[in-house]
Amino acid sequence: MSIERHGTTRRYSDVVAHGDTVYLVEVPPSPDADIGGQTRDMLASVERLLIQAGSDKSRLLLATIYLRDMADYAGMNAVWDAWVPEGTAPARACIEARLADPEIRVEIAVIAARLPTR
Repeated sequence: MSIERHGTTRRYSDVVAHGDTVYLVEVPPSPDADIGGQTRDMLASVERLLIQAGSDKSRLLLATIYLRDMADYAGMNAVWDAWVPEGTAPARACIEARLADPEIRVEIAVIAARLPTR
């Protein structure tokens, strides 16, 4: 079974897929927004990448969310709760972490199942 990589640089790939499983990590494209804006922008990117890889947000298996400050937990969750389709919430962890860019307030790693092929 082959490994697919998309958006690959020397350091990372935007998406890696193996069989029926998709792996990706995303940060907000613009760090100047508040936690709600950063989360919304980041999840829009996640959704786009999942679709490109043959999955979608209803197929999430695991999400690990990294917050620069747990004071942002409620603001991030308000956006997350509106984004995840009802009844499809993945297993999830939320961790406070010092992120590589001090302007970025949130980062996410997800694992998702691909949509069945026809």
